[in-house]
Amino acid sequence: MATIIAVDVAKSVFEVAVSERAGRVREHHRLSRAQFSRFLSVQRPATILMEACGMAHFWGRQAQARGHRVMLLPPHAVRPYVPRNKTDRADAKGILEASRNQAIRSVPVKSITQQTIAALHRLRSTWLAARTARINTVRGLLREFGVVIPVGASHVVPRVRQLVAEPLSVLPEALRPALTQAADEIRELEGRIRSIEKQLDAQAVQISAATRLRTVPGIGLLTATALFAFVGDVERFPSGRHFSSYLGLTPRESSSGLRRRLGRISKHGDAYLRMLLIHGARAVLWHAKTTARRSRLQSWALKLEAQRGHNKAAVGLANKLARIAWAVWKFGADFTDQPLPRRH
Repeated sequence: MATIIAVDVAKSVFEVAVSERAGRVREHHRLSRAQFSRFLSVQRPATILMEACGMAHFWGRQAQARGHRVMLLPPHAVRPYVPRNKTDRADAKGILEASRNQAIRSVPVKSITQQTIAALHRLRSTWLAARTARINTVRGLLREFGVVIPVGASHVVPRVRQLVAEPLSVLPEALRPALTQAADEIRELEGRIRSIEKQLDAQAVQISAATRLRTVPGIGLLTATALFAFVGDVERFPSGRHFSSYLGLTPRESSSGLRRRLGRISKHGDAYLRMLLIHGARAVLWHAKTTARRSRLQSWALKLEAQRGHNKAAVGLANKLARIAWAVWKFGADFTDQPLPRRH
């Protein structure tokens, strides 16, 4: 009989449930990190089930190296199989039950390269949020003294340094050292962000999928590397619509009988990937309005904008870009969009 082992992963304690028959747990174990590592080594090849949560990809790689087959299940899909009280043992049993549902798609185990790129993106997002917070704080403080800085992050640091350097500016003397430090911190954060982007660029050169994805309009360095890192294996999506649905770019449906009702986008999946694609779509729309000769994709996007408005058009175009990205990635071909023929 095939052995299935469900593991509830935690920082230091691992709840293990071993099953050889559907609905039956043969044995339970509560192991430390070292004990769990030894357990994987001595256990005969089996199917290891885990939730796709923190450290799951690390332990997935460890299990694969020991000859096991690994399946990572989405946590939100496992939760309905945990009745009543939530305990580690109930979680392990719920993972076993969820694995029997063929409608639940497993998450591929990420490689070290994918997790490295994902970590770089998370650090960049953290530093970008910190930079935005510092800029907003400085703007708010200066408004209290009657200083209004023009829109745009690039105006903040030069204006602060100008005010600090002017002896007769409206800034109190006691506030100038702190504002100088805030400006220096903003510049330091910008340097860290640029350093991360250089590292991502160096990684992207070595990844053929990222290179192909960058041929799609609206998909640059950040979006291409983020898709490679967070999506993992594109082969698990049978179509471009499944891929865009995974990213939360397809409409919610509330239908019954003969009535079909579609609403706003579901917003399921990774919000970071969805944000990058929508920003990329906005860039395509902006460029389409400034170019003399438009491509078919640009013309379609502008027509949609005229019918639905800018924001809905941006989301609709992001949906289309996701489908194009799926095709480019899956079939290994660069994207080409021919310009419309000139009218005589």
